[in-house]
Amino acid sequence: MQSTITLTLASASPRRRELLSSLGLPFQVQESHVDEQISTDLAPETIVETLSLGKAQAVAGKVGSGLVIGSDTIVVLDGEVLGKPRDEADALRMLSSLQGEEHTVYTGVAVIDAGSGRTELAHSATKVKMRPLTEREIRAYIATGEPMDKAGSYAIQGIGATIVERIAGDYFTVVGLPLHLTSQLLSRFGVSVLK
Repeated sequence: MQSTITLTLASASPRRRELLSSLGLPFQVQESHVDEQISTDLAPETIVETLSLGKAQAVAGKVGSGLVIGSDTIVVLDGEVLGKPRDEADALRMLSSLQGEEHTVYTGVAVIDAGSGRTELAHSATKVKMRPLTEREIRAYIATGEPMDKAGSYAIQGIGATIVERIAGDYFTVVGLPLHLTSQLLSRFGVSVLK
């Protein structure tokens, strides 16, 4: 039965694609094109779960069958939600506020059976401590281009690893797809990573 289930990742993120590939399950990719604007007054876990679900639902409506995985990541510092930067000035603002501080990264995961509409939804949270940075270091990091499409303006799996002092929680939550959580949700549909 398992081999007949088609998996679709509702994301154009190369990082999520790479992470899902590491599970050894065949899947296809279809971008959701969902508007990611949402009220930042909501609880962080509600934001990531709502956006993950929206992405998965948008693609489930197109593919019609199989399982669709949606995911979304935000960075939260002192109650402020930091999404992707609008421009370099916004990235400078975010990184200046994050440097030397601890923040929390939330990633939501939704899995939908496109045929039946059955949905499994959850999130993961990881604390990240960024080392103190000078403005010159922040500007040099922004100049690499890496921060521009990342929540919180940094990538822990790239050059951003050099500015992260420590984490408490799941590394893959920070990258953008918590693999333990994703595999747990898939197992509820009979898809097992460890056969």
